[in-house]
Amino acid sequence: MPIPFRIFSSNTNLRPALACEITPDGVVAARQQKEEQAVMSFAALPAGVVKPGLAETNLTDQAIVVRALRKALDEVSAREKKLTLVVPDAAVRVLMLEFDSLPAKVQEAMPIVRFRLRKLMPFEVDDAAVSYQVMRVKKEQTHALVTVMPGTVRAEYESAVRAAGYEPGVVLPSTLAALAALTTSDAALVVNRNGLSLTTAITSGDELLLHRTLELPVNEELHHEELAQSVSVTRAYFEDTLNAAPEVLYCVGPGGAEEFLRVLGEAAEEDGLRMRDLVKTPAMVASGTMPKGLAAGVVGALAS
Repeated sequence: MPIPFRIFSSNTNLRPALACEITPDGVVAARQQKEEQAVMSFAALPAGVVKPGLAETNLTDQAIVVRALRKALDEVSAREKKLTLVVPDAAVRVLMLEFDSLPAKVQEAMPIVRFRLRKLMPFEVDDAAVSYQVMRVKKEQTHALVTVMPGTVRAEYESAVRAAGYEPGVVLPSTLAALAALTTSDAALVVNRNGLSLTTAITSGDELLLHRTLELPVNEELHHEELAQSVSVTRAYFEDTLNAAPEVLYCVGPGGAEEFLRVLGEAAEEDGLRMRDLVKTPAMVASGTMPKGLAAGVVGALAS
């Protein structure tokens, strides 16, 4: 059952039937067809064109990104122009925060959320895009998922989409979008490698228990150690929180589960943790090929 994350939009029920994800590897576009599997397209990007972060310049050559967006979206869009935009995790901060309480009305709760963020964020919060979603209320404490994206960074991604001839509606960070594609309500351990960032997440039913993003070393030879350590820490948190060991590691990112198995080694599966793609490589591709591991974000973005 997909988790309906309401990020940077107050009306998830009206999400468009068109979605795209901008990744350091390329642009993935998808359109939902009635009672059929979504049709997808992929346009590769040169290395270094997308450098996600909280600084202003994420797209080092916007013209190249615009061409990739136009190519991928034109192949699947039909007549739709409004879309859900999925952006890299490194361009957004995702936090799990506790409040004594939050007002039921968004206009009353948002100043409280922004006040807390001013003490936590290394950038100006007043003009940032901020969204929150209550995960649970327990023992007079409100646990909320809070997302914040610098206004300049959001504008950079959205302006590229508009330059390609489309209109961004809902904006979702990569991992939160991918989690909505989960088809199980059981507790799930997810890992998402997106450029030089790695996000590990844990869900249980319709609740997000953990979302942790870290920066990978520039030296790829050090990625193996960092990935193995991150997965190990997240597994331990899973066991401590849920009193059970995870059986499956749901994988998102270039190469999919095969790449994670190569990096982590067969010892991981021998230890009882099976690697699985969160979303399988789609059969319906408008043209060319779809790299393994990159479909989860747009599939989740299209989930109702």
